[in-house]
Amino acid sequence: MENDAATLYCPNENCQAANPLTHKFCQRCSTPLPKNYLWAVVDAPSVGSPGEILADRYLVLDKFLLLDTKPGLLALTPELENLQPLKAYLRLIPYRLHVPQVYGVIFVADGLSHQEILLLEKPPLLVDETIQQVHLGSELTTAWRDATSMRQLNWLWQIAHLWQPLASEGVASSLLDSYVLRVEGSLVRLLDLRFDAVTSPELPQLGEFWQQLIGDAKPAITEFVDRVSLSLVQGEINSTDQLIGVLDQGLAQLGRSQTPTIQIITKTDTGPSRQRNEDACSPPSGTLVSKPPQPTALAIVCDGIGGHEGGNVASNLAIETIQQQVQQLTKVPYDHIDPSLLLNDLDKAVAMANDKISQRNDSENRQGRQRMGTTLVMALPVAHEMYITHVGDSRAYWITRHGCYQVTLDDDVASREVRLGYAIYREAVQQSAAGSLVQALGMGPSTSLHPTSGRFMLDEDCVFLLTSDGLSDFDRVEEYWETEILPILVAEANIANVADRLIEIANTKNGHDNVTVALVHYQVQYWEPEITIKAFIPESHSSKTVDLASRARDATVLGSSNQKTQVIPEKEPVKAKTSELPLQWIVPLILVLAAGSIGLFVKQLTMRSGSITGVPSQTPTQEPTIKETPLPRSLASLSPGSVIKTNNQISSVDNQLLPGGTYLEVVEKKLNPQPAPEDFLVPMRVCTDKSTQSSANTKKPAVTTSVPPSPKSLPAKVLLDSSKLNNSSFTVLSSDARNPCKAVAQPPATPSPAPVISPTQ
Repeated sequence: MENDAATLYCPNENCQAANPLTHKFCQRCSTPLPKNYLWAVVDAPSVGSPGEILADRYLVLDKFLLLDTKPGLLALTPELENLQPLKAYLRLIPYRLHVPQVYGVIFVADGLSHQEILLLEKPPLLVDETIQQVHLGSELTTAWRDATSMRQLNWLWQIAHLWQPLASEGVASSLLDSYVLRVEGSLVRLLDLRFDAVTSPELPQLGEFWQQLIGDAKPAITEFVDRVSLSLVQGEINSTDQLIGVLDQGLAQLGRSQTPTIQIITKTDTGPSRQRNEDACSPPSGTLVSKPPQPTALAIVCDGIGGHEGGNVASNLAIETIQQQVQQLTKVPYDHIDPSLLLNDLDKAVAMANDKISQRNDSENRQGRQRMGTTLVMALPVAHEMYITHVGDSRAYWITRHGCYQVTLDDDVASREVRLGYAIYREAVQQSAAGSLVQALGMGPSTSLHPTSGRFMLDEDCVFLLTSDGLSDFDRVEEYWETEILPILVAEANIANVADRLIEIANTKNGHDNVTVALVHYQVQYWEPEITIKAFIPESHSSKTVDLASRARDATVLGSSNQKTQVIPEKEPVKAKTSELPLQWIVPLILVLAAGSIGLFVKQLTMRSGSITGVPSQTPTQEPTIKETPLPRSLASLSPGSVIKTNNQISSVDNQLLPGGTYLEVVEKKLNPQPAPEDFLVPMRVCTDKSTQSSANTKKPAVTTSVPPSPKSLPAKVLLDSSKLNNSSFTVLSSDARNPCKAVAQPPATPSPAPVISPTQ
């Protein structure tokens, strides 16, 4: 119970009036009054008695639950060097939908000693404003029995996605602690992070934890959960990729019992202080789209960069390109779509838009700040899922009856500092140039672009808000979602009227920029299936070799095999379709084949001539036999010291090209500062087998074999993006093979900061 005698101070620095806790707006200036509920992490039975005020601002509501009564003031922040455990929270900011973030600290003097209480913002809470009560969200193990089968599998699916990122930070134990593991509606949320002991938990322990849920699982999935849990315990499922794939199959089967209805409305406005509108949106502003009857529902918001130089050109070009690509992707029934391939194709659609804008810049000789560009955020609902892709600082918010959640992370300097563990977000945004973008469409080649794509399982009515920073700046969405957007979910507001109201708020409360919004209202009808779904455990990914050609064949399921974006041409296999070869290719192809035949004939004559004249023909130097094991689908199963051999050319994070045949030794794995599910930066040492290299330095024989590249032309160490590496073709050396990387591993490479782009106009 909140203390009615306590006051909540207005965050408006020109007002700062005291208000009763029951008020939502300041009684003096009408500024929204945010209620920042905080979870205290402290090694003590409690932080104080209910009603007590700590540090002259924090009201104690319960043992570890506080309310900041002065939300307009910055909280004290700890020295990161002295609190190493904070780094895990910071580096996991891409997963802040599930992991609370650092708000600040309270320094408490206890005699001669000083105690630091860590404060985490947005813990999993249930707030009942009508009776002024706040309490923790239910433990997952408690809420499990009352959830639908769809929600039960959804929770397991989220845990599976969190396992590898948390394991990389040494906090996977958090997902095995029933007290920490909470739920807030359909979302799995953690109270705080629990650090692993000397031995980190493995997937079999996750299976054991899940086994306690079998008894209360819904009849439709009881057998499924039992089978999956047992497969984890027995090691039949030994990677998170494999686990996610199995859960995807189960959710797809349950998805047939869920019927969605979708409405999309967009609105854009020049704003009171700009001469032209550089924003763009799809559908066109003011258009209402419903699915059904429309077969596809896609919402896009772009915020142009470049002023009169062409920001509006860039934003419209991006939308036109992506619309064409996504139209091809959505022609196929959803149950034939591979989610991982669809995510990849969305990224490639963004890359194609980037290339078109970049080529336009190059053709017009635009340099530096004169280059036009755009941010992007788009939402594509497919059956029971929502796919969100973004670049830049245009945002996506997910609004349910339980809360408003920002699901994208800005590609700006402040977010980058937090992802790298250098600063707390609330402190980083106060620094100069904090809002400067580190990437946007059109600023460079696609090889240096890192769009963020994510999937969200939907099992309840919700609204997704896509917006440019004309509205999101100064936390306007957080201030007004409850009064303006939430009414859509309780049928008290029309979606088109809400869009108009959001534009009005942006223009009157901010007014410094163009503003564009898109609202996606997703409504669900679900009934428990009468059938029992089955779990099909595929062969472990670690026993399969990644074949780009087979991936390309599988990608035709998406109906976009001829629409693939050539982001890195070396990685894209070309499927031979002789029946569809253009006429202008036939003659050059015949000439190439003829030249090859003549060259082979001449080479054979040369070899024979050498034997006749008494010159012994040289025996080709054989590359030493190196045992290679098939490739796991993900680098998650590779540990430091593992050695891989590239089968084709790949590029590092800083765009250094590594030819095929390069041996790389894993130094360590760490979370990618560019967020993507289960995406990692992998520092690697470049090494080459000495025996094969010596043969490469000798005189070329008449017939040569493939040898690794010379180490003189390669860097000593590189930093690779696991998502790019997984999309490439490589093989892994078995543990009993002769290791060409026997030297002691060098220290891991530190990722160089991304270039800073000027702030959006």
